Amino acid sequence: MTASPRSEPARSSGSPPASDAVDPADDPAPDPPGADPRDAGPDCPADRDDSDLLAALLDGMDAALCAFDADGTVTHWNREAERMLGWSADEAVGRRGLAGWAVRAADAAEVETLLLGAMRAPGRQVHEFALLTKDGGRVLVRTQSAAVPGADGEAAGVYCAFSEVHTQVDLERSIALSEALFEDASWGVVLVDADLRPAVVNGHAARSLGAGRATLLGRPLGELLDQGVEEVESAFQHVLAEGAPPEPTEIWVTVRGEGADLGQPPPRRCWRSGFLRLASPLSEEAVPLGVAWIFRDVTEAKRAEQEGARMRFRSNQLHRAARAAAECEDPFEAATVYLDFALAGFADHALIDLVREPSPGRPDGRTPSAADPGADPSGLAPPEPGAALPDRPPIVLVRAVAAPAGAASGIGPNAPAGTTDGIPVAYAAGHPALQAADRGGSVRASASRADEEISIQWAAARKWPSGTVHGLCAVLRSRGRTLGVASFLRGASRRAFDRADAAYAEDVAVRVAAAIDLAQRLR
Repeated sequence: MTASPRSEPARSSGSPPASDAVDPADDPAPDPPGADPRDAGPDCPADRDDSDLLAALLDGMDAALCAFDADGTVTHWNREAERMLGWSADEAVGRRGLAGWAVRAADAAEVETLLLGAMRAPGRQVHEFALLTKDGGRVLVRTQSAAVPGADGEAAGVYCAFSEVHTQVDLERSIALSEALFEDASWGVVLVDADLRPAVVNGHAARSLGAGRATLLGRPLGELLDQGVEEVESAFQHVLAEGAPPEPTEIWVTVRGEGADLGQPPPRRCWRSGFLRLASPLSEEAVPLGVAWIFRDVTEAKRAEQEGARMRFRSNQLHRAARAAAECEDPFEAATVYLDFALAGFADHALIDLVREPSPGRPDGRTPSAADPGADPSGLAPPEPGAALPDRPPIVLVRAVAAPAGAASGIGPNAPAGTTDGIPVAYAAGHPALQAADRGGSVRASASRADEEISIQWAAARKWPSGTVHGLCAVLRSRGRTLGVASFLRGASRRAFDRADAAYAEDVAVRVAAAIDLAQRLR
């Protein structure tokens, strides 16, 4: 005889009181041996937990969802479907079909054929049709329906997920935009994570950074960019903390390794950049996932814009200088005015060195040599055929003007205004000013190293102000004669002179030479 699976309550010694007697009618029947609580019926807690979990999952979906059994009766209706159409789950579940309440009667047969036809078709079926809202409006939806298999493997019903067409189209556009940006975009796109390391790079950005797309992932920006990396990282940090700036930003950068095969420094490039903060749409609070950096190389357009602005400014300066010089009674003062106006935005210092006054008989300042028999005093007649050419005496330059006044003191005495009676400047052979006077053109020179001590020695050797690292010497010529040299000097904070600068210096030199020539004639 087997023991009862139920245990009797413990009793104290002695006869129990009458009130402690157990009524068999009030005691529930014992569970049979081996019984599974999950098979106890629909009111079992396990079944209720599963139902609650399924309801929570359905109600938490972003898409509207309804389900039908094999007869077309609505079995499930989630909160998003209620929000979209206005019909609650209590009003929808149990209805047979959608005719007359969620679909117009005229369209009901076609819609139900499409939906229930998914039970006999493989995979998902996508359709578009109009549904009715509770207040009588119509909503165009895109549906995805598929069969729900039963325990025997046969279709027991169909589920239908639907959303408004424009919402679905917006999602598809967003996905298509992302794919296009990372495949065929003419702009560089880089996604960086919260550690400011590239996580996704498109083809255009990889070409701009000079590496493969996979090679760039996870590398610090300092390994990719030389100049401009601080500005880019600062922009990333600002976007992560404050959000995207309202306007695109122009950043000048240099890419590491670019130009190294030619033995040249990497060229500076201007990238017009836009930044977007990326946040997760699935979190309750905006948690930044990183920054999207979208940029385009606008170097050529920017340089053309800068060149145009520079030319307009210089033209305006020459115009103002001409008007100011026209009011000067002394032509030599007018030459100084031209020099002062030319300095603005162009150079730090300017010097005018004049050729020593020519001796009577040769207009270029060189005395006729005794070894030149039959030399014409005017210097215009050619020597006799076969005669040896005389050695050309060195050009002697005398400092006449140093601008700004007092800034270039200590580098040589100035002669009296408009004359060449002062002490010659001790320029060494091969000095850029001597080369310019000898060639009759412009000469540019720059210190070979940016070291401060080297640049000081370089400037001192050329009798230029301390800190000069770039020089441009333009010859002063008037009426076919070389009157002197105008030297424009820049410090380390400025770039080297280029051809456009040389053309501007020559334009200024023409005006200065004309004023100096007039001053010398009047004296």
